[in-house]
Amino acid sequence: MKLATALTERADLQTRLAELQKRLNNNAKVQEGEKPAEKPEALLEELDVVLNSLEELMARINMTNSVTKSDGSTLTELLAKRDCLKQRLIVMRSFLNNASQKVDRYSRTEIKIVSTVSVEMLQKQTDEAAKQLRLVDEKIQELNWTTELV
Repeated sequence: MKLATALTERADLQTRLAELQKRLNNNAKVQEGEKPAEKPEALLEELDVVLNSLEELMARINMTNSVTKSDGSTLTELLAKRDCLKQRLIVMRSFLNNASQKVDRYSRTEIKIVSTVSVEMLQKQTDEAAKQLRLVDEKIQELNWTTELV
């Protein structure tokens, strides 16, 4: 099984888990004398099966990520880099948005508000971070489709 297929299966199991939680909650209580729409015992058994499958699959994915290398970095390291680049872009874009906003003055006597950074230089840094993110993400996607699951 390819890593990408395992990731898709993991997402499906996580969706099933969320659905089971909702179904369990919906059948936790009924009016006295009534029966639940689904048997909680059966749902709890299904929960165990899904969680056991998810645990095994996640362990295999994590082991695969830790031994798969590309250009001297493991897939785990590439995933961490991608996550941090995403966070950097969120912060940088928000800061850039605030730094580049113009504050209108209605008269020359009002206090002038100026940016504390070079917006042009900050935009170039943000663009470079976005490019790095795209490259790292492409490498991760390539490895996902070419790597066999451990």
